[in-house]
Amino acid sequence: MQRRSFLSFSALGMLALPNLSISSTGQKPFGELPPPISDAERQDRLAKAQRLLNENEMAALIIDAGTSMEYFTGIRWWPSERSLLIVIPAKGKPAVICPAFEEDRLREQMTLDLEVLIWQEHENPFKLVGSYLTDQGLRSGKIGMEERVRFFISDGIAKANSTYEVVSGDPVTMPCRLIKSAHEIALMQAATDITTKAILAAVSGMKEGMTNYEIGRIVRNVHEENGAEHDFALVLVGAASALPHGTRKPQVLKKGDIVLMDCGCRVHGYSSDVTRTTVFGTPSAREKEIWALEKKSQQAGFAAAQLGRPAGDVDFAARKVITDAGFGPDYKVPGLPHRTGHGIGMDGHEWGNMVKDNPLKLQEGMCFSIEPTIAIPGEFGVRLEDCVYMTAEGPRWFSKTASSLTELF
Repeated sequence: MQRRSFLSFSALGMLALPNLSISSTGQKPFGELPPPISDAERQDRLAKAQRLLNENEMAALIIDAGTSMEYFTGIRWWPSERSLLIVIPAKGKPAVICPAFEEDRLREQMTLDLEVLIWQEHENPFKLVGSYLTDQGLRSGKIGMEERVRFFISDGIAKANSTYEVVSGDPVTMPCRLIKSAHEIALMQAATDITTKAILAAVSGMKEGMTNYEIGRIVRNVHEENGAEHDFALVLVGAASALPHGTRKPQVLKKGDIVLMDCGCRVHGYSSDVTRTTVFGTPSAREKEIWALEKKSQQAGFAAAQLGRPAGDVDFAARKVITDAGFGPDYKVPGLPHRTGHGIGMDGHEWGNMVKDNPLKLQEGMCFSIEPTIAIPGEFGVRLEDCVYMTAEGPRWFSKTASSLTELF
């Protein structure tokens, strides 16, 4: 199915989903989830990687255990000291370099037609890279390393294959994973809708005396009840909300407390990331004022997220609103202590950061968060985080944005 056709199809499907409701009943009110990524889609990804290898004059790309391995092959593997690697050559069939005793377990996961090259415990697995490339007629050239390949692997490959040059694989992997297909966006939309439901359930279930962990447990339950894989639920209460990634100090909910909830789940490997800030009780005038400034900052970031503009412009626009109000400047607090947003896809944080001076041009299919934070140490913090996907007409929200401290979606 062509990309634009799929977008139209998935948009119609999303319109048919039930309205959001606060539920933690053990049932699955979300409805049918989109299907997982197919083998045909992964074959297309491998073909794109090979095209990019040739365009960048590389002989091969090496992928270690992790997200990119799952992205290209569907194989989930723990990155142990016994290397299991994917080799994508510029031409020929991709291969898996596998410890011999792990071959059966590997084949349980394999759904694509991949060459399997095994090595015994006393052997050097990295020599297999060069020998396989030679078999494909690629006797020299550049071997690209996916960004998360561990050093002992890249160093071992370089030492075992002197006719090749080890280089960064970013020119191949970044264009593949940065631009999402309509199917990927549909999976992220489903994950976002489930997280929206989970946040609403947590707010509905808050009671005086609860800990932040008990509130987070409601989020986890709703994620799992709706068929998603729970990822995280960072709940910060009161003054702890001024610390963007929280604190280990215990927090107990009482009337009048600010509550910041940063939550995410995965649907068939694709992530959501939504943050809402509310008040347990009646918001003060000060809290309303800071929340309104946060909302204005997020809207400015959204307005700046236009096709062809640098990603850094999103950060500049959002940060300027906060700085013009007397906070900051730069990363100083009270103010916005971090970048305005990050890329998102299979990983909660990936390529495409909305950060100062990032020259990366925004393109159709890019997905990222817009989440300026106003942190006031010793008092409270406010973060409003929603993710967007770029279309031919500009940015689109994955989640319905908040209109106040109490109207969260």
